[in-house]
Amino acid sequence: MTTIVPDGQLVYGMQLQVQAKSKTFAEGWEADAGADALRQIVQQADRTGFFYVAVCDHLAVTKPLDAHMQTTWYDTVATLAWIAALTTTVRVMSHVYVMSYRHPLHTAKSFMTLDELSGGRAILGVGAGHLQGEFELLGLDFAERGRVTDDAIDVIRAALTEEYPDIDSPRYGHVHDAGLAPRPRQSPLPIWVGGSSKAALRRAARRGDGWLPQGTPRDEMPGQIEFLLDERKQALGDQPIDLGTISEFLYVGDPSWDVGDQTLSGDPEQIVERLNEFGAMGVSHLQVRFRNRSLQELLDQMDAFHTDVAPHLRR
Repeated sequence: MTTIVPDGQLVYGMQLQVQAKSKTFAEGWEADAGADALRQIVQQADRTGFFYVAVCDHLAVTKPLDAHMQTTWYDTVATLAWIAALTTTVRVMSHVYVMSYRHPLHTAKSFMTLDELSGGRAILGVGAGHLQGEFELLGLDFAERGRVTDDAIDVIRAALTEEYPDIDSPRYGHVHDAGLAPRPRQSPLPIWVGGSSKAALRRAARRGDGWLPQGTPRDEMPGQIEFLLDERKQALGDQPIDLGTISEFLYVGDPSWDVGDQTLSGDPEQIVERLNEFGAMGVSHLQVRFRNRSLQELLDQMDAFHTDVAPHLRR
């Protein structure tokens, strides 16, 4: 187990726009945006101190959910590798890679290669998945996804730790006498576990280097953190863990348009105060998302956050 967020820091990352176009979060201008816009966003993230950028994971969105989720979900590893080649410091993360969809050795090989090619910047964010129709399309048992995820994480961690992993897995059998390289630059490559259900919290506590909550409201964060840390202490003692959160939508400054009543906006000092409340809970990494009407407004918001908000984030 390892932590990668420096002590005392409250770092920030983002799940990228353009690479996924669900109506839940996509802005109107993204409908016609592609590689050039994505390139500008990730290079701006690299320039403006983002700790990570993240790419989602869906293979095929089934009807009728495609009407809302849309069908544009860029391939996770291909996109992260492309991003790594365009950037120098920002970490590249899956948020989240669905464990049931591939053999764990396939996942391990993809991310150890990504880590080598990126110079040690990969974070493997994992999850059990939620789209039942996608599981059925792939001939997978949706009800078993939690147990599959637990077994897969164990096999992946063994493969990321040793070139010749030796592990007995309930689902994948005895993995031995087979080597995987290139070896990851990071030792160990961090595995952050996504989800906010009790099962996901236990998984993060027992198997994760970090936690990526999914949709936990601000007022429920302290209780979920307490539950996770209690589970971790029982399982692993005092092993540290990088705790995350997803902030409300942000707009730095006073918007001249309706950004919605669920958006934190206004003076940077007010935004800093609200975000530092997460740091006081024990959170070490924030996932932020900005309201915007154009690519340029998004880039401007990222720059404003870097200049006026980020220097004052604490935990």
